[in-house]
Amino acid sequence: MIKQKEILLEIKNLYIDGFTGEQWVPIIKGVDLELHKGEVLGLIGESGAGKSTMGAAAMGYARDGTRISDGSINFSGIELTTASEKQKRSLRGAKIAYVAQSAAASFNPAHKIIDQHTEAPRFHNLMTKSESEADAIDLYNRLQLPYPNEIGFRYPHQVSGGQLQRAMTAMAMSCRPDLIIFDEPTTALDVTTQIEVLAAIRDIVDQFQTAAIYITHDLAVVAQMADRIKVLLKGEEVEEETTENMLIAPKKDYTKSLWAVRSYKRDQKSRPASSNALISLQSINASYAKGPQVLEGVSIDFFKGTTVAVVGESGSGKSTTARCISGLLAPSTGSILFDGERLPPNFKDRTKNQLQQIQMIYQMADTALNPKIKIKDIIGRPAKFYEDLQGKELEKRVDQLLELIELEPDLYRDRLAPELSGGQKQRIGIARALAANPSFIICDEVISALDQLVAEEILKLLDNLQKEFDFTYMFITHDLATVRAIADEVVVMQDGKVVEQGEKNEMFNPPHHPYTDLLLSSIVEMDPNWLTNVLDKRKYQISGKGN
Repeated sequence: MIKQKEILLEIKNLYIDGFTGEQWVPIIKGVDLELHKGEVLGLIGESGAGKSTMGAAAMGYARDGTRISDGSINFSGIELTTASEKQKRSLRGAKIAYVAQSAAASFNPAHKIIDQHTEAPRFHNLMTKSESEADAIDLYNRLQLPYPNEIGFRYPHQVSGGQLQRAMTAMAMSCRPDLIIFDEPTTALDVTTQIEVLAAIRDIVDQFQTAAIYITHDLAVVAQMADRIKVLLKGEEVEEETTENMLIAPKKDYTKSLWAVRSYKRDQKSRPASSNALISLQSINASYAKGPQVLEGVSIDFFKGTTVAVVGESGSGKSTTARCISGLLAPSTGSILFDGERLPPNFKDRTKNQLQQIQMIYQMADTALNPKIKIKDIIGRPAKFYEDLQGKELEKRVDQLLELIELEPDLYRDRLAPELSGGQKQRIGIARALAANPSFIICDEVISALDQLVAEEILKLLDNLQKEFDFTYMFITHDLATVRAIADEVVVMQDGKVVEQGEKNEMFNPPHHPYTDLLLSSIVEMDPNWLTNVLDKRKYQISGKGN
């Protein structure tokens, strides 16, 4: 008989309230949670389910506007609901660590990465500065960060989002905690980087017998990481089971709906016959501030009313290509044509109409929307600037846009962005782009931070808007399941070059370019053994035994 490991964290009958501005209402409603040493528990559910609130509660922490109103949180024999702030501070960072979803928003931009990494070990008197720096470099190696001896001495803005997320994971491990809360740690990562990070996280958890709560909306990812899965909905437990049993036979209808959510797929549209491209990139080369070339000979055509998905790893040039199209980065050579006419490379030299025609929806709605401005003003500003709308006409246009994105005007026009869910914020980002009345919209990882139910809603919304207004989309994504769902054509980029492009139906059928094959093989599957099998296969190929 296998002996059950010692309980590390026990939460009983937990209630957490949120303040609406007028009264306290329950947002976590009597949830229990048990975690053993060295065990990984997956927390899943749609936006607003209470996953992140539960993760914070595991540290004895209630976020702004919330309070722990009832229940028990016992960590390693310490009751966190009654512990002093001094006691809890002594645990956080040392015994309990947290890895946030958005590393870019969590790091201090004014300090080097390694200085922030060494703060916790020094604060808890576990290491000297030199010891913690050496340990940081070792962890950077384990997490397969490039230039591990140097990367920590950069500022956060000097590394990619995926690299910064791995640096945050290393920072969480700096004190070798007993428990780490991973809050969507791979959401913003491309598929190949995600595999590396998942493998590194799992290896670190196994090696140091660190327990973890893994919060995610990606069911395939949680299947690779968790021993058990707990499903939440509106602050209540739906069901909990071992990962294997949950994947084979979820009991509740809500859980089954989460499993089936990736069913959405629209038919591929062909290029318009005898038509010029709406936007044509012709042999674009580009670099940043006299640095090395980041785009080399990029040529892509975007035809009216179609969706071109641009895929590739972090640093492949996807977003840089979008910056060239929008005029935020002037190409060093090559040209960009809009409806047959050459666009000035710098947005400052473009006409008002040229600026109006190209709009962008950003990845992180949290940072893209001004938190102090009402929704009606966020949406209304481009309508006022580009369409010269004023007064009642502007108000009417804002309400029309809110209806287009399926939000009721009377409920949302006077709210602030922080009062909305992640999916609602992304809808506001879409409405802001529509307000300019453009013909070409750049969608930059617009669903990567959303849970799968909400992501599917956003994809359907974008598809419906395209059908109604004949928009042309450039859809930047690292999620090939999304490509299958919405794209007409696919462009694969690597190291600033286009390595393969064509119609979606052709691109997903072999033979592929080797890099495209790597991306396709990196799509996480709903199989708890998938990650192990992929890593074993790649080690075998690298060793040369598979030749």
